[in-house]
Amino acid sequence: MWIDTHCHLDASEFDADREHVATAARGAGVGRIVIPAIGRQNFATVRELAHRFEGGAYALGIHPLFTPSAQDGDLELLRAEIEASLDDPRFVGIGEIGLDYFIDGLDDARQQFFYNGQLEIAREFDLPVICHVRKSQDQVIKGLRRHQIHRGIAHAFNGSFQQAQAYIDQGMHLGFGGNLTFERARQIRRLAEQLPFDALVVETDAPDIPPSWIYKQRNSPEQIPGIGAGLAQLRGMAVDETALGTTANALAALPRLALSSA
Repeated sequence: MWIDTHCHLDASEFDADREHVATAARGAGVGRIVIPAIGRQNFATVRELAHRFEGGAYALGIHPLFTPSAQDGDLELLRAEIEASLDDPRFVGIGEIGLDYFIDGLDDARQQFFYNGQLEIAREFDLPVICHVRKSQDQVIKGLRRHQIHRGIAHAFNGSFQQAQAYIDQGMHLGFGGNLTFERARQIRRLAEQLPFDALVVETDAPDIPPSWIYKQRNSPEQIPGIGAGLAQLRGMAVDETALGTTANALAALPRLALSSA
């Protein structure tokens, strides 16, 4: 069994065939799919999707790219939604949260307001976080340290070995996906090959970050076994061993995944 630790199954790209996508992933051996929220506009949607499909799970959070339209009161709404979800075995943590310094025009103070506010909530409820770290690895880890967050995933990690070690030392896991299947992605491939295996989880970020064999096409969670096989090849491991290991790593990163069986 594999776990896709990051899939935006609620995205409009899946409107025409969402049921088929979930069924195909299950048939390919993907036992769990974690669907992170991006803001108040899809809290209910990701929860409903996680319950609609076997193996579904969800996280609730305010994505940095959606902070321009977020309202200050959304933090209290998020807190209430999380409190109401604590008895839901499909709820696994807070995400997608973080910082983005790749996209021009985002207000840093606004991003920091929501990021730090969500870290406070994570600390209050002792929940893991799923972090967006695009061009922001150092700033995101600074927040994790300040708020003493020691569990979760740095999604789509693409930093240095030193930054990777900082996340690992903080207790975080690192998410790797389709990028590692491209030979030109040398840094990501080196990281995936050389970092401690027990720090790695696999993800798609579907519909984005497709692997090399569907370049520029829609990504989907059924691609996880192929991505995992690419990771296994880089590390000289058996595919089955990689599946078992990354599944154990995902359960360590997001312990509530174990509350309901796949």
